[in-house]
Amino acid sequence: MTASWGFPDFDAHEGVHLFTDPASGLSAIIAIHSTALGPAAGGVRFWHYADSDDAITDALRLSRGMSFKNAMAGLALGGGKGVVLAARPGETISEAQLKAFGRAVDSLGGRYVTAEDVGMSEARMKVIAGETRYVSGLPVASGAAGGDPGPYTARGIYLGVKAAAKRGLGADDMKGVHVAIQGVGSVGGGLARLLAKDGARLTLADVDADKAMALAEELGAETVDAAEVLALEADIVSPNALGAILTERTIPRLRTTVIAGGANNQLATIADGQRLFERGILYAPDYVINAGGIINVGLEYLGHGDEAEVMARIDKIPERLTEVWDESLRAGRPASEVADAIAERLIGRG
Repeated sequence: MTASWGFPDFDAHEGVHLFTDPASGLSAIIAIHSTALGPAAGGVRFWHYADSDDAITDALRLSRGMSFKNAMAGLALGGGKGVVLAARPGETISEAQLKAFGRAVDSLGGRYVTAEDVGMSEARMKVIAGETRYVSGLPVASGAAGGDPGPYTARGIYLGVKAAAKRGLGADDMKGVHVAIQGVGSVGGGLARLLAKDGARLTLADVDADKAMALAEELGAETVDAAEVLALEADIVSPNALGAILTERTIPRLRTTVIAGGANNQLATIADGQRLFERGILYAPDYVINAGGIINVGLEYLGHGDEAEVMARIDKIPERLTEVWDESLRAGRPASEVADAIAERLIGRG
């Protein structure tokens, strides 16, 4: 095999593990990008992919992003990601598959620590935890670190969006600032509710149009078709669904000043960061702005601090974004490249 394994997104990953369990029907991938700072931590997602190569590519990209996210968040954790393949869209993961995935995690002896991601829940993480201790994001007592990472991710993105509005728009508050939110699940919906309280003008979009409409009615927001939201004229576009949506095709259609959202791997390629930069669009690197969830479950796993400590660390997200933007301005380089360079130095690859 070649050093890249034939996958362009292979980035000197320490391990890419493929698991099958015929009894339960489990097909899963665990990608470990780096353990330089600690065990490779990152959630597991249950998703349907067109083919297995797409699933491997997703695991490679997401695990690298987790290395960078954890490093930039100051956590003693490396980067990894789990992907469980759904046989068809809309399929529900079975208890037997959850248990089999737990055994797969356990077989790696603590090199990978799993947590909740797309298609998972606290209840499903409890099933996995019955098979391995290398799991985080479990239900916890009030005031403790841990539990559902979604609200913590949303809070960090909210703080990052406000920082981006200040930096890119000169806005001292969010009142009247038009934010187009792509994806209104746990994270995007939480972000929308926080921004609505601040008086932001919101336009919501989701592949589940009924979900977007219900939240819009609750918040007094507008809706737009999910296929149109990126090209909507808005002060800020906030991607909070799946990744690789900022591309050579979509970037020329953007009519916004700021991109700031929680979706992982928003840039389809490295070159897309340069395209945003050349257009003068302020970009909040996704793994910097969306670190709230991993800060929460990471501190839970490491046993460091309580919810107050989690919140204090999340409150530093705007500071880290400002560091990236300042260096981007000084160096004349895209914020995405600057963030990557900082993270690579932190994990000893720079």
